[in-house]
Amino acid sequence: MAEVQTELKLDAYSPKEIASRVETVGVGKANLNFLAKFTLAMLAGVFIAFGAILFTLVIHDSKLSFGLTQLIGGLSFCLGLILVVVAGAELFTGNNLLVMAYVSKKITLRQLSENWTIVYIGNFIGALSMALWIYMSKGWAANSNLVGAKALLIANAKVGLPFLVAFSRGVLCNALVCLAVWLCMSGRSTTDKILSILFPITAFVALGLEHSVANMYFIPMGLLLKNNPGVLEATAIATGKVNDFSGLTTQAFIVKNLFPVTLGNIVGGGLLVGLVYWFVYLRTKSR
Repeated sequence: MAEVQTELKLDAYSPKEIASRVETVGVGKANLNFLAKFTLAMLAGVFIAFGAILFTLVIHDSKLSFGLTQLIGGLSFCLGLILVVVAGAELFTGNNLLVMAYVSKKITLRQLSENWTIVYIGNFIGALSMALWIYMSKGWAANSNLVGAKALLIANAKVGLPFLVAFSRGVLCNALVCLAVWLCMSGRSTTDKILSILFPITAFVALGLEHSVANMYFIPMGLLLKNNPGVLEATAIATGKVNDFSGLTTQAFIVKNLFPVTLGNIVGGGLLVGLVYWFVYLRTKSR
């Protein structure tokens, strides 16, 4: 009887293999039916919001140095992308890598646009629902409203960014997010994927970069809290001054933050990661 031998591979996929895998996954994502795509997109919004919630709680009263506070906050936020990648969900920023399948002519421009639109809206609904749940659960009232104060201050800072700053931070953020997804595609186990996520995501959060889907939770949470007397008092205690939140509006959320950050995320993930790696590894194959 012939002896059957099986090879157990533990090493990571090579960058060239990753490129082919990302392209293939992109085709699968583009061909998901609407209901599955939209449901998974809402889950991704929820998952990223969970990371944002944990981030807010962990750093809200930190007495560590600024750098160490940002570091532990970044590690906490990793929960979001770990849930997206391991549990399975459709995240707009990660799906910017679908440009690789598009430029290889494996999917059409219509499929790419439909995927991004459906997933973006689903992410928004999922993240917004978490803001409403946290508001109703009064999780923001923890530690004498200081958690809510931190959430409000985060939201206010985000809508105060100049357009070019918000755009640039969006570019850099999604370059790191898509690199995290790229590294995940090199792994063969759940442990590989989690370790691949930790450093790029911790870096983007610690550096104060801007993620459109995370902001779909952060800023609505601030909008829900901006007129709460207890939270306003807590912000004054936390900062040692009376703060002006008049600029924190729904219009500012959409126009001053979400729009430039989304554009930046597309450039950072789709062009600086997806298109560059396509050019290196798949251009010849595509021809």
